[in-house]
Amino acid sequence: MTASDIAFVEIAWRGRPVRIEHQWLGSERRDRPLMVFLHEGLGSVAMWRDFPARMVDALGWRGLVYSRPGYGRSTPREAEEAWGLDFMHRQAEEVLPALLAALGVDAEREPPWLFGHSDGGSITLLHAAAFPQCVAGAIVLAPHILVEDLSVANIAKAREAYVSADLKARLAKYHDDPDSAFWGWNDIWLHPPFRQWSIERELAAIRCPLLAVQGLDDEYGTLAQIRGIAQRAPQTELLELPDCGHSPHRDQPERVIEAVRAFVNTPG
Repeated sequence: MTASDIAFVEIAWRGRPVRIEHQWLGSERRDRPLMVFLHEGLGSVAMWRDFPARMVDALGWRGLVYSRPGYGRSTPREAEEAWGLDFMHRQAEEVLPALLAALGVDAEREPPWLFGHSDGGSITLLHAAAFPQCVAGAIVLAPHILVEDLSVANIAKAREAYVSADLKARLAKYHDDPDSAFWGWNDIWLHPPFRQWSIERELAAIRCPLLAVQGLDDEYGTLAQIRGIAQRAPQTELLELPDCGHSPHRDQPERVIEAVRAFVNTPG
């Protein structure tokens, strides 16, 4: 990925114009399916590195990668702006549809595939539930469907690393405003009422094919997350990876690519 690959589009959200950083992949494959990549809680276009390109090249598809508001080179959060308990619902039901429309993607006529990691996986699930006719299929890596003690404990450790160690400096390489990215994510996950957050009820509305992947060494969630998806959306295929943490696409990229390629080519 180079800086020249990055583009920006403006959407209206939360009562103001918001600039969204994005990157198209494989645009020359105009007649091929589109896969949209949704990043993790501290992610961005750049933090995916080359994985989306490798994924769509393996499939012979097109790709769209974007940074959510508050992340990467997209418009940062305003200083007094805090994410609410419904922040993932709003990303799924407001931001993603607005972005696709602004980029000329007619999701009803040609539904894209979604590929989401962590919070991006949860947003993927919520979008697929809210707009079942607009999603061809979904792949989610280490998604959250409820809040576990393990998640909260390690997110609290991330706060310590941001305040006292070098996490802020590392994030500054990928975000115009690292405070916007970090505190928007960290504050809501550690907000006590968020312990009751769950999207389990919404999952039954998902109609598309669904592949849910999780590492057995995931430090932010247990297998209860993806197994809970399969209980409520029985069309779900599960992939549980040994020797793999919270980021299967980084820890075992070839395994993930091969699993997705087999999944999307499964008849029916």
